[in-house]
Amino acid sequence: MIHSLWQGQLQDGLAAMKLPLNSDQQQRLLAFLTLLNKWNRAYNLTAVRDEREMVSRQLLDSLSILPWVTTAQLLDVGAGGGLPGIPLAIALPDTRFTLLDSNGKKTRFLQQCVLELGLNNVEVIHGRAEDCTPDEPYTQISSRAFTALDNLVNWCGGLLANSGEFLAMKGQYPDDEVAALPAGWQVTFSERLGVPGADGERHLLMIARAAHSR
Repeated sequence: MIHSLWQGQLQDGLAAMKLPLNSDQQQRLLAFLTLLNKWNRAYNLTAVRDEREMVSRQLLDSLSILPWVTTAQLLDVGAGGGLPGIPLAIALPDTRFTLLDSNGKKTRFLQQCVLELGLNNVEVIHGRAEDCTPDEPYTQISSRAFTALDNLVNWCGGLLANSGEFLAMKGQYPDDEVAALPAGWQVTFSERLGVPGADGERHLLMIARAAHSR
C-alpha cells in the first residue's frame, strides 16, 4: 500500500518539477526510500518519520537541485542518510558522487545502498571533511542541513577547486549565515526551490570564492 502511494507521489512530483526520470530510475528511488525507512528505525538517519511525507521531503527535495549539478564529480558533505547524494546519483548515472560523513552507522547504511541499488557511480567515505585528501579538488560540493555556511566554507573550502562552488541547501533564506561568511567568500546565486508536497521554504545558495563570482 505504502509503495503504491510513494510511486504515485513520485510520478506526480517529477512531472510537476519537469524531471524526466525513466522507470528504472524511479524504481531505484523507491527502493532507496524503502531502505532508508527500514534502517531509520534503528539508525536514526532522518527526522522524517511520516511515510506520507517521505517522497516529498526526501526524494523530491533532494532532486530539486538537479538542474544546478553541472560537474562530472560532486562531493556531498555530511551525507547522512544519503540526501541529496543518493537520489542525485540515481538521476545522474554518468556523474561521479563521493558521499562523506563522519558517522560510521550512516556510512554503513550508505555502503549498503550502493551495494543493493547497484550504484557504480558512488563512493562512500567515512571521515571528517578536514581530514579528507582527494586526488583533485571538487568543482562542486553539496550540503543539505549539514552546518552553518561559515563552517561549511571553513571546513570544506580546502576540498573545493579555486573556481568551484558550494551548493548549499537551506530552508528559509539564511540572512544571518550569509552575513557571517568569512572574507573571500560570497553567495553568487540563490534560488527558491519548488518542492511539490513540501511545506515551508526551500532555498539553494551557491557560494564561491569572491575572485570567481559569476
